[in-house]
Amino acid sequence: MKVSVLTGNLQKKLSFVNHAISSRVQLPILSNFLLETREDKLVISATDLEIGIETIIPVQVEEKGATTVPAKLFTELINALPEEKITLTVKDGSLMIQSKKTNSVLQTMSREEFPSLYEEKGEKLIEVKPETLRHDLSMVAFAASIETTRPALSGVLIKKEEKTLTFVATDGYRLSLKKDLSEGIVESDKTILVPVRVIKEVLWFKENSPIALYISSQSNQIIFEQDETVLVGRLIEAQYPNYQKIIPTDFSAKIAFDREELLKAVKTCSIFARETANIVTLSLQKTKIIVSAKTPSLGENTVEVEAQLEGEENEIAFNVRYLLDVLGNVSENDLTFEMTGPLNPGVFRIAKNDLFLHLIMPIRTQE
Repeated sequence: MKVSVLTGNLQKKLSFVNHAISSRVQLPILSNFLLETREDKLVISATDLEIGIETIIPVQVEEKGATTVPAKLFTELINALPEEKITLTVKDGSLMIQSKKTNSVLQTMSREEFPSLYEEKGEKLIEVKPETLRHDLSMVAFAASIETTRPALSGVLIKKEEKTLTFVATDGYRLSLKKDLSEGIVESDKTILVPVRVIKEVLWFKENSPIALYISSQSNQIIFEQDETVLVGRLIEAQYPNYQKIIPTDFSAKIAFDREELLKAVKTCSIFARETANIVTLSLQKTKIIVSAKTPSLGENTVEVEAQLEGEENEIAFNVRYLLDVLGNVSENDLTFEMTGPLNPGVFRIAKNDLFLHLIMPIRTQE
């Protein structure tokens, strides 16, 4: 293999492909990038067997071929080079990297040892604008569990019915749901469970062109494709909880407020909440929300937020981290909060919008 390539093109792509390289690998080959020519392009792939990333870079191909190189070393070396054209040449089990003033040699491993990322893309599920997909996924992904003891909760449910796409994530203490009515949704119905790690990688897609999503039933994989970058993940095979049963159908109190104001208030109270199990109380009153936290040994803090209440005054306590997460991941400012009592889940929604909700289980506090 012998190709010429601009370092800038390599540097722009390598940082994302590195996301599929794990620091804890059992197989030495998984610490390597696969480099292979394809027509007049260089394909760079990486996988840790949970996710796989493949990207294509335009190059000048003098000799076709393929090899694998240590990912960390290759990335550090390429990032250290100035903006210029370099030559990558495979010879006698080594990769030679040559620039105007630099000559480097990396040991390689055979590409035959490198696992295949996917065999076929499978059925196309959707093709949507990247800003739409990033917006929807960022509003739910944070609510998925980071623990793998209950596999279903460590994934994001993607449910497609007719022209509606629904994203759901829950860790058992909170639940986030976002619906999308995009035109790119194809007709067939399907429900899949995608590891949250894969979902978070989609948020790194930075280009402005559409993102296509494919499902391969043969290999139980999901594939996201944008331009010449492909992200591959294995679907979770587990029964997702019946989330619709826990979503309240009515409320006794509904209050409208500005998200940024409440976020600032919760951040202030979080300083005092650290010493008391991270508990913050929301007191819903006619024209305001009083956010408070107290630590008997240190003191207490209250912040008032302008609001408009519909229904009865009430009070509820939450883990402050859950409040910070939802208020920090929703971009819209006009929100509402609904509740039926201090021991029932509270629900955040976007005002005049039924396509999003975020439910949080309350904390029982001692009087």
